[in-house]
Amino acid sequence: MLSPLRSVERPHAQWRGVLHEIIFEAETAAGRGFDIALICSIIASVLIVMLESVGSVRAQYGPLLYRAEWFFTALFTIEYLLRLLSVRRPWRYATSFFGIVDILAILPTYLSVLLPGSQYLLTIRSLRLLRIFRVLKLSEYLSEADVLMSALRASRRKISVFLFAVLTVIIIVGSLIYVVEGEEHGFTDIPTSVYWAIVTLTTVGYGDLSPHTPVGKGLAAIVMILGYGIIAVPTGIVTAELASAPRQQISTQACHECSAEGHDADAIHCKYCGALL
Repeated sequence: MLSPLRSVERPHAQWRGVLHEIIFEAETAAGRGFDIALICSIIASVLIVMLESVGSVRAQYGPLLYRAEWFFTALFTIEYLLRLLSVRRPWRYATSFFGIVDILAILPTYLSVLLPGSQYLLTIRSLRLLRIFRVLKLSEYLSEADVLMSALRASRRKISVFLFAVLTVIIIVGSLIYVVEGEEHGFTDIPTSVYWAIVTLTTVGYGDLSPHTPVGKGLAAIVMILGYGIIAVPTGIVTAELASAPRQQISTQACHECSAEGHDADAIHCKYCGALL
């Protein structure tokens, strides 16, 4: 015989399970319909923000776009709260990648009340479209994304050391060009010269600063050639890690406890919190 406490908790657990299935899963018709409607809403809201930044469109349809923007913000706020309610550990979802993206997708509209113009940051909502791989059951794309993230994590120390070495070279080159060219040629201080070194080393070449002396031009040529080699190094590091990264099939299922995704296709328990999938 069930205790009164368990009889009270069971309907609540069933309600939360149904809500989780609709919001986080795409296996059922309701869940798939919810995700498709969500993706369409995200695309529409991003387009509205982009149109509002056009002066002629804003002058003619400003009030309408303003109301539409608040409508989608209210809609996404409700959706975010429902996501928190549907998992047993809402804090785990709130601090996850998609949880942070979801809250950042609604904050700019509320901040625009105090900071006009911040609503244009709502284009961050486009990051939520990454869910389309799960909605369309493109598990092979999720697997490749997992491989890419593993390769980036594995190469972060090598790239950090490399970037530190590049930063050292940039400071030295900036100091040299400051001494060689001087203030009369636009290199008014070392920070400005370091800026020129960054622009030249990355082969961007804005052209707002350029050396005039033969020695300065020779130094610039060396930095340009060095820039091509520097661009190739991090690419090679990540490519090597990608080649050696293990590949496995990823499931589109989300955990009921912490809402985490990216589990192995044959996983029985969540690899993040240990809950039964």
